[in-house]
Amino acid sequence: MNTAIQTGIQLVISPHYYYPTDHGWKFEGTLEKLMHHIHMFDRKGALNLEGFEGSGADWMEQFKPAINNEKTVICNPHKVYGPENNDLVLQLQKQKVEKVVLAGMSANLCVESHLRELIERGFEVVVAADATAAAKVPGLNGMLAALINFRMIASDIWTTNQAVENMIAAT
Repeated sequence: MNTAIQTGIQLVISPHYYYPTDHGWKFEGTLEKLMHHIHMFDRKGALNLEGFEGSGADWMEQFKPAINNEKTVICNPHKVYGPENNDLVLQLQKQKVEKVVLAGMSANLCVESHLRELIERGFEVVVAADATAAAKVPGLNGMLAALINFRMIASDIWTTNQAVENMIAAT
């Protein structure tokens, strides 16, 4: 994130939030049920930041300077996994972005879903695989699932160090 800010590369965030109305959904997938049950990513409302600071929906402290930068684009939230229902693609297109370095939480769900949609929309997408994470529960390894699909779908897979080196070289 800091390298993007320092080099003038557009930083775009596709956040995941749930508002009170989202808890009225009539059906949910397995992980949605869990996230709603533990109030993960909950906000009091779309226009309400009460209780946001330090909540599960807040930015991690080390990322706040880059995310709160005046040039960083914060998209509308995605609700399930992918960006199909937020404005990520519009924001990238309006900035004439063609190449994306993708990182984030939930590698086999949100990151992979964003990867698939961006590739389908014609973007060149590299995943910084060590800048993602995934759940690992008995019998299920989200990171392993993600890495297999990243290799099959992404334009390339980089480490964070490679991403930094390539972003600096591109400017």
